[in-house]
Amino acid sequence: MKLVSIVGARPQIIKAAAVSRAITKHNKKCPDRAIIEVIVHTGQHYDENMSQVFFKELDVPEPAYNLGVGSGSHGEQTGKMIQKIEDVLIKENPDRCLVYGDTNSTLAGALAAVKIHISVAHVEAGLRSFNRKMPEEINRLVADHVSDILFCPTQTAVDNLAKEGISEGVHQVGDVMYDCILFYTKKTKSIERKILKRLDIRSKSYYLATVHRSENTDDGTRLSHIFKALNEIASTECPVLLPLHPRTVKYAHKYGLEFANCVKVMPPVSYLEMVVLENNAHLILTDSGGVQKEAYWLSVPCVTLRDETEWIETVESGWNILAGADKHRIIDCVRRGHRQRDINPESIYGNGNAANQICNILQRSHAEAATIR
Repeated sequence: MKLVSIVGARPQIIKAAAVSRAITKHNKKCPDRAIIEVIVHTGQHYDENMSQVFFKELDVPEPAYNLGVGSGSHGEQTGKMIQKIEDVLIKENPDRCLVYGDTNSTLAGALAAVKIHISVAHVEAGLRSFNRKMPEEINRLVADHVSDILFCPTQTAVDNLAKEGISEGVHQVGDVMYDCILFYTKKTKSIERKILKRLDIRSKSYYLATVHRSENTDDGTRLSHIFKALNEIASTECPVLLPLHPRTVKYAHKYGLEFANCVKVMPPVSYLEMVVLENNAHLILTDSGGVQKEAYWLSVPCVTLRDETEWIETVESGWNILAGADKHRIIDCVRRGHRQRDINPESIYGNGNAANQICNILQRSHAEAATIR
């Protein structure tokens, strides 16, 4: 079986690490039913700190193709990706195309494949924020509706697909990022002290923040409120550590926004470093879906800088609070977050075996298709 896997942004590289590791394990166990994986990197994230370092650190096989698409408007970027991915798919002629998450790379990979009659499998299917102003919502909707295998992380995701009339080919496998957090947390123990010393911080003595979603960065009012909230929190509550996304840097300059000295701004960090920073934070503020879940799994209170979230289970459990982008509400939610440490998160994202299940289902589906032919 030949599989083309499409990645383009750092969360997809992390998810692909778990699946690629499962494929390697499967191939060693069943060499007669090997899965040949061809990784295609669209180049959506092209900065070294946002992309290449993740392949090296997480032992993901080097991409067979790096399309180098780079940044651009949604239409420009997606169009370039579709054209270049189609060229690869025609050349490689895979049995299936595997896409991850909800980025423009996800949309482009799914559309390029289905247009030339290559089956699509979607990892992290069924997520919904029910906010169609978010480009990610459109990407995941389209990807789900053109996929014939849908790998859902939660029962909520399965239910969302059922409401849209999608029930065939749906598999609740758990979350591949939970696989990753279990696997890599063990590896961070040896580097934890070194990282904290280098950054001159002590465990549980800081808040960790991330801001990158376009709904926040591209809106001057929202981004200004977030910056002001972080400045006040850092000045009155606790120092804030902020690995800053390149997009946020660009728009901060555009809007003339600056951080107070007690907000420690730094370049994006590697995945293992981020796990260390999350695990040792007193509280996390973020607009990242992945970071919301990691906070939940690491039992660190989380304040989400969005009006809604796809990961509703983290909110319903009481571990995550939606603050939106209002300065006063963000500050209030941070203070409420202090009182959440007695809540014990339950494992609602599988048992850490999602990637192996994905691998087995892909192989079984291929065998069944071959029998029919």
